[in-house]
Amino acid sequence: MAVDYEVGVIGGGIVGLAFAWEAARRGRGVAVFERDGHAQGATVRNFGMVWPVGQPPGPDYRRALRSLRRWQELAAEAGVWVERRGSLHLARHALEEQVLHEFVERSPEVQYEWLDAGETVRRFPMVRADGLRGGLSSPTEHVVEPRAVPGQLRAFLAARHGVAFFPGTTIVRADVPTLTAATGAAWRVGRAFVCSGADFSTLFPAEYAASGLRRCKLQMLATAPQPGGAALGVHVVGGLTLAHYKSFEVCPSLGALKTWLKSEYPEYFQFGIHVMAAQNSAGEIVIGDSHEYDGDITPFDSDRIDRLILDYLGRLIDLPDPGIARRWSGIYAKHPTQGVTYLEPRPGCVIVSGVGGAGMTLAFGHAEDWWASHDAPNATNTSEL
Repeated sequence: MAVDYEVGVIGGGIVGLAFAWEAARRGRGVAVFERDGHAQGATVRNFGMVWPVGQPPGPDYRRALRSLRRWQELAAEAGVWVERRGSLHLARHALEEQVLHEFVERSPEVQYEWLDAGETVRRFPMVRADGLRGGLSSPTEHVVEPRAVPGQLRAFLAARHGVAFFPGTTIVRADVPTLTAATGAAWRVGRAFVCSGADFSTLFPAEYAASGLRRCKLQMLATAPQPGGAALGVHVVGGLTLAHYKSFEVCPSLGALKTWLKSEYPEYFQFGIHVMAAQNSAGEIVIGDSHEYDGDITPFDSDRIDRLILDYLGRLIDLPDPGIARRWSGIYAKHPTQGVTYLEPRPGCVIVSGVGGAGMTLAFGHAEDWWASHDAPNATNTSEL
């Protein structure tokens, strides 16, 4: 079959770019179709955290580390800003401390160091000392600049691998081998990946409706650059985060901690809030976030949610300048039980969705795993899975 491109990727966010890069690394001719001039979705609306610590020990954690190596490759070869910050889970209650110690005992493949309260504040002076019991420090977490990454990765893929990009192109039919745009323009491809994030309506709406995928809205904030180049020095999270990430489900005391947290912070659970802080390349402190699903999502952001996030942050750290300079929200696709969702609505067409808030952490690893399991050596029929 004569094709314009062996692989067509619909969606220019981090998942689409990851699958495009993996295909190009394997010698495929690749085209990426992005309906906007540049990525506008969850890829540019997040912390920029590469967060292995949030992945359960085992395959997911190792997948996160493999993804991290790809980020380091981009830093060396494409000039993408990638910086190791590590993470710091702060404990201000006995149950939080107990869960963190249990996590260390049950996660032997992961690098962690327990810091007592004095050592925590000595290393990270912005951490509030009052009521602090200590913190769990991990060296593996990194930060990237999400607003810059899509453009930098596009330039790298075009220059290094000859990937073709079609910005401002809305694909409205994916009948492989033909991809058809709203303008009527068409391309022939051997295989297509639909990586359209939380857009469940443009392509294959029935398949999305039956998939169990949900839309999740998050609210986020950022300060202005901290004065005098003040550095937070680490990604900081608190006890609410222990109830959010699956990595901590190995801890026997997590149930008791969740019960206490829900009694202490009922509104936070109502809005799915857990609080994280990361410092980006400009010196801004990026803060979030909340989680509202499906019918609870509105176009309007909640000042109450922002206030709850900032109140909790104030219990964790003292910023030289806590004033908020930017506020925004984003929507991503998430499945209640699956870490990633693959659907094959038609032969040769694969939907990749539902990475939730872990796109920066896992997208490269998911792409590598998919291609490794489906790309037979010396395969010539690229239209078959």
